Formats: sequence, structure tokens, C-alpha cells
Amino acid sequence: MRTIQKQAGPARIAHAPCRPDRLETRMDNAPPACPIVKSGPFDLSAWTHAALALSAALGTSLSLPVYAQQGAAQLVPSVVIVGITPLPGIGQPLNEIAAPVQVAKSRDIARSGALELSDFMNRHLGSVHVNEVQGNPFQMDVSYRGYTASPLLGTPQGLSVYLDGMRMNQAFGDVVSWDLIPRNAIASITLMPGSNPLFGMNTLGGALSIQTKDGKTDPGTVLQTTLGSNARRALEMEHGGANELGLNWYLSANLFKERGWRDDSPSEVRQFLTKLGWHGGATDLKLTLSHADNQLTGNGLQEQSLLARDRTSVYTKPDITQNRSSLLNLALSHTISESLQLSGNAYYRDIQTATVNGDINEAALDQAVYQPNATDQAALAAAGYRGYPASGANASNTRFPYWRCIAQALQNAEPAEQCNGLINRTQSAQKNYGLSGQLSWFGTWAGKRNQLVLGAGYDASRISFAQSSQLGYLNPDRSMTGVNAFGDGITGGSLDGEPYDTRVNLTGRSHSWSVFASDTLSFGERLHLSLSGRYNKSVISNRDQLHAADDVATLSSEQRFARFNPAIGVTYTPIQNADQTLNLYAGYNQSSRTPTAIELGCANPAQPCKLPNAMAGDPPLNQVITRTIEAGMRGTVAGNLQWNAGIFRAVNQDDILFVADNQAGFGYFKNFGQTRRQGLELGLSGKLGQLSLGAHYTWLEATYQSSEIVNGSGNSSNDAALAGAAGMEGRITIQPGDRIPFIPRNMLKLFADYAVTPALALHGGVVAMSGALARGNENNGHQPDGGIYLGQGHSAGYAIANLGASYHVTSQWQFIAQINNLFDTRYNSAAQLGANGFDASGNFVARPFGGSSAGGYPNRQSTFYAPGAPRLFWIGMRYALEKPAKA
Repeated sequence: MRTIQKQAGPARIAHAPCRPDRLETRMDNAPPACPIVKSGPFDLSAWTHAALALSAALGTSLSLPVYAQQGAAQLVPSVVIVGITPLPGIGQPLNEIAAPVQVAKSRDIARSGALELSDFMNRHLGSVHVNEVQGNPFQMDVSYRGYTASPLLGTPQGLSVYLDGMRMNQAFGDVVSWDLIPRNAIASITLMPGSNPLFGMNTLGGALSIQTKDGKTDPGTVLQTTLGSNARRALEMEHGGANELGLNWYLSANLFKERGWRDDSPSEVRQFLTKLGWHGGATDLKLTLSHADNQLTGNGLQEQSLLARDRTSVYTKPDITQNRSSLLNLALSHTISESLQLSGNAYYRDIQTATVNGDINEAALDQAVYQPNATDQAALAAAGYRGYPASGANASNTRFPYWRCIAQALQNAEPAEQCNGLINRTQSAQKNYGLSGQLSWFGTWAGKRNQLVLGAGYDASRISFAQSSQLGYLNPDRSMTGVNAFGDGITGGSLDGEPYDTRVNLTGRSHSWSVFASDTLSFGERLHLSLSGRYNKSVISNRDQLHAADDVATLSSEQRFARFNPAIGVTYTPIQNADQTLNLYAGYNQSSRTPTAIELGCANPAQPCKLPNAMAGDPPLNQVITRTIEAGMRGTVAGNLQWNAGIFRAVNQDDILFVADNQAGFGYFKNFGQTRRQGLELGLSGKLGQLSLGAHYTWLEATYQSSEIVNGSGNSSNDAALAGAAGMEGRITIQPGDRIPFIPRNMLKLFADYAVTPALALHGGVVAMSGALARGNENNGHQPDGGIYLGQGHSAGYAIANLGASYHVTSQWQFIAQINNLFDTRYNSAAQLGANGFDASGNFVARPFGGSSAGGYPNRQSTFYAPGAPRLFWIGMRYALEKPAKA
């Protein structure tokens, strides 16, 4: 039987027998019987100064804190326990953690109207924003405090993501595929800020820990069907239960399909997750099987003038990603004694990914691609072609040229320069497996209450990656038609005098092992000191299937990395009573990430790459090391008014950047001095009758702290433009203090829930972001000239409102509706500078400004934007037959 030890001060854990499988929500402000996480409630932070003033005037707060529900609507604050490691089952009270942790549970996600997890994080979690660079709602770049978790290979990854203790960052590139995580199977999420070493590698800016549902805590059956804009249709199903034999089961299945709001942008998502659990005495076992088979179309950025003509248009197509993934995870939790607990997991994951991308071949933009010469015409005639122009073809009468491309491919001459289209394909296969475990002890040391965690983990992977390119020509509908010319070093001819060869065929193995520890010592009921650390050792072995080991171009290598990362934190509660609390915190932590295969594959100054995904020989790179300090305060006023304020600074040492080579347009990855991200986070929360209000405000400054030269051909301040050669390939110089692209300075989130009647509820929110610099404008110096260089070099700020409603027709049947982007705001979430292959009318143009072979042929440069979705709506019916949760 559980015993609770009440304290006059902060929450304290009694050393009594506890159930490691369940978090008990208490209504008397007493703590749970043991520090176990199952699905923590919602702890959000942030406000603007104006919102602070408004909340003061209303006498309430605005930031959905952690709540427990009593009856139908009465809410009172409750004690919250959050996980301090990726493994589920172990946690600490929030007031003992020296960081502004944010927690949400399944009902918060469902009520938000978000399509998937990254969408919810963007709407409701402080310091989070998304970039829609891929142009697909399931392929967001999620940024937290200026650190990213992205599905895009080659993006520097700075956030770690865990599902039931299993690492979701993939071995190849550390990418995170959000489409593989079923939203309706999520029981809770915990966003841990800072470079917390307990969450392993890639935790530079933070860690996201996701817990899935099980049959004990989520029994019953739920069916939901939705229909919406752009032929969106979805079917979701959940079923869970338990019996007296200790068995419990849970099943989740999702089918989603839509046409997409942009041209030729369909997507189809199929997700399945099942969990079988057993509880017997002091032991819990959970076996999870998950599978996803998705096809996503994300047509990416669009050039500014073409976007102004048609928001639904695409630059080129197709851009298709196919993800197929299966995972198996076995989790164990065992209470050895009243003060000792063991938990761990073992997992296996198989991921198959294939991509097909149609792109403009920028090498053709300065070429004579229109009129076939005599040799070309002879080759076309010999091959049986008719209708090609004998003379006079040019940009004014040939909107989309293709005859020279076909002719050059027939001759195996220079199709890499004369074909204006590319079809890039990749295939990757990954097998990830590992295990981890930890032992937790709750007791006293030197007369002080103490919580000690000791653990270890092992992760391994096998990967294969292949990349190929097919040359072709661009069609008026922006699709590509391939020809018999490939980037194989033979049929593609030559590019800049070298055989055109874009092939990559790489296999690799990696394994990492780690040991970690955390100790929290309580000096009375108000002061808590935490010390933690993790030692990681990794080996990354790559084998090039195209080049021999002694070839200078080989990708074969073996890299070893090892590091110990420490952390320290302190919290102090000077005020703790029924009406008011005040908790202060301060901490320092450190983490690191190893270079990815993409970075290692393009790190040789002697063999620079044309693009980051064009791999070459790989000398070693150093680990990126992040050191974070933060401090803040949080508390309650008048019982249910909650507030928080904090500051942070994170500095990356040996950050990895793609820098310019002396050869124009080429570059390579290298360790780059320092970058810094620092900011302020504010929050308030409260409730007025049936109205719950919340908000977040973040001020974030992300800057380079070292000088470096990078590619900047699309930037009007590049060295070539300053020397009078505008439109030619050039470089820019980053100076300390220059802002990092893609990261807004200000973020504001407002949200509210209102129970109009016991049956009818409304929810809504606003997401507002300030503008962010375009990628390619790293020196912050771009200025449009209206001719060669177009666009502002940054994305403008925006504010988006969302509104939803739910109506209970009966206790089981519920009608739901959602409108996203309520006011149909036109906005862009990101921007990038680059060469533009089209004129203002949408016709392909090579050599738009003329030129000569001696002086070169300048290209038109422009700003490309990631357009946000217009007003979209969906409606649905939900059937829920819920049963009481098993004790």
C-alpha cells in the first residue's frame, strides 16, 4: 500500500513502496508516492511585455501550467514529476530541476488541433519554431533555442529525440523523421532545455522525450475520422485494455491522405503502433512494435516573383520522400526495494528511405542551351529525331529548351552543361539497435535526502547510402524529363573539364557506448543540488564501394570520438505556502555531437564539394561541444497564478560550417570557431472561470562569434559583386556578431480554451514570429539591386491565428472542427538566396544578362521562400468508449 509523507515545504518523496508504472495525480499538493513519469501535464512558458501588462490588468496569468483536473472543469495546481534521463520511469519534482522544463500530455495535443507532433510544438511550446523548408507538414525543421531537429539530410542537428527511451535520431545524419511518430499514440512529451549530458549526444540545445500510451493508463476504444481542405481525409483508431492477470494491451493505427495545398503535393501516411505489457508484483514489462510506411511530397522553396504570382506554385518537381520504418522496443522496470529501482530497454529499428528530386541544373545557367549546332543536328537526325530548329533558337522564342540536351546525351559530349534539368535519387537503409539501463536509489546521505541514478547504454548501427543523378530537361509544368545521361563519370560527359560523377555508394557501421550518473542532494526542503555527467565513446567506420582505400577520393575511414560532459544545477525555494511559491534555479551543462557522415564526406580542403551532399574524401573533424548556462525563477501567486522568467546562453565550440574554397562555387565542411545562442524566456498562466489562458515569449539572439569565408553567390555583398562582377560566383566573409540565418529574434505564442457549455468547448491560439535572415546571407550584408540581386535576403515577421471547437453530442460521440490560419495570412517561414533559372513570367532563362567567354555569364540571383499554408479547415467525428484506468 502506498504511503505519502506530507511536508510543509516543497514536494518530498517518501521512501515507501511505489508503483513504477504510474504517475498518481494528487489534489492536495502532496507529491506522488514515487518519482515516476508516465504522462506529465502541460508546463508552458512565455509572454511579451505587453502580454505581461495585460495579464496584470486582468489579475490572471497566461501560460497553461501543470494542472490536475477535478470533476468536469475545476483545475488546481498539482505536483509534477519529470524524467531526468531518456528512460521512462524515473523522475524528479520540477522544483528540483535547474531548468525550465516543458511538459505536455495527450489531451493537450489532441485539444490543440495540431496535425502531428512538430505542429503541436510550434503552437504551444516556448522557444520552439518551425521552418517549412521541405514544404510538407510532416517534414518540418523544428528549432528550439536556435538548435534544430530536421528530417533533411545535411542539416546540422542539435536536438536529441527519444521515444520510450529509444533514440529517434537516425544513425545516418542524425536526422529526425517526424512522420514516423504517431501523434495519437503519444501519452506525454517532455522538452528538456540546455545541453543536458544525461540525454546523450546531439543534446546541444535540448532533448525531447516522448512516452507512448499503454492499456493500463489509456483503456477503451477511440475512433476518429476527419475530412478537410485539399481532399484531406484521415482515419485514426486506438484501443487499450487490461485484465486481472496483469496483462495490458494498446493498439494505435492511422491512415492519412491529402492532395496538398501546393501543385502536385500529395502525401500519404500510414502508421501503426502496438504495445503489450505485463505487471506482476514489483515488475513491469512492455513490448512495443511500431511500423510506418509513408510517401511524402514536399516541393520546397519557391522564388519570390513566382511565389507572388501564384502561392501554390512550385519551383521544380517532383520532390518525393518514401519512408518505411519498423521498430521493436522492450522496456523493463523493477522495484528491487523501497529505495532501489532498476529500469532499462533494448531496441531494434529498421529504416528504409528513398528520395526522388527534380532540380534545375545550375551548371546550365551560363551555357548556350538553345540552338543545336551542326554536330548536334547530325546526331539528332541520325537518331531519327525531327522538328529541331535549324537556326535562330534563343531565349525569346524557346521558353523551355531541350534539343541541345538530347543531342549532347546522344553524343556523350557535355550533357552535364547543356541539360537544364536534374533528377537526383537517393536510397538509404539503416539498422539501429541498442540497449540501456539505469539503477535509481532513493535514500539519505550524510543525513540529507539523496537521489542517485547510475546507468549505461550501448547503441550500434549499420547503414548503406547510394546517390545518383540523371540529366534531363525542364518542362513547362516544372517537371523533368530524363535523358540517357547520368552522373556516372561517363555518360554525363564533363563539367568544368572534369568527368561528371555524382555517385555515392557508401556502407558504414557505428557503435557508441556510454556511462552516466546523476545525484541530487537535498539540503532541507528548500535547497537542492544536482551533479551529473556522461561519458560517450563512439566509433564511426565508413566503407566506400566505388573507390579503393588508397584512392584519394575514397570515403573509407574510421573515426573515433570520446568525451566526458558534466552538468551542475541548484534550486532554492525561499517561499512555499498555500498562496504563494517562489523557486530559483541556476545551472551549467555541457554536451557534444560527433560529425555526421555528410560532414565527414565533404571535409577535405584538397577535394572541395560543389554541394554539401556531393561527398569527397574525409579527413577528421572534431566534435561540436556546447556549453550552456541558465538561471531563472518560477512560482505561483494566489494559488493558481503561475509565472516564470529565465535567461540562457549556449556557446558552440568547434561548430561545423560549410566554408568556401578558392575554387568558385566549391567548399567543404570544417570546424568553425564559435557560435552563440542566448535569450530571455517569460511566461504566465492562469484561469478565469471556464477560460484558461496561456502564453510564451522568447527573445533569442543567435550569432557567429568567429570569422570565416563562406559561399555567397546569391548575396549582393559577395567579393565578386564588390569587384564589379555582379551575378558571378563569389564569397562572403562572416564577422563576429553576425546573426545566424533561419532563427527569429522574437517568438510569441498565445492560446486559450473556453468551456462555453459542458458540451461545447472552443480553443484557439496565435503564433507570432519576427523575421529571420535568409540562408546565404550569413554576413547580414545582402541588399537587393532590382536587377541581378532580387529579394530582401530575409523572411518577414508574421502572426497566424488558429481556431478549433469540439461538441459532445453524447458522452461517446464528439464533433470536432479546426481552422488553421484563420485570417488567411500570407507568410513565409524561411528564406534562402540562390540562382534563379526563370524570368518574371516563369520561363526558363540561361545567360539572362549576356556576357562573354572571357568575362563570364552572370546569373540572376534571387530570394527563395518557404511559403506557409493558407487557410485550411477540417471537420471530424470522434467516438470514445473509455474505461477506468487500472490501478
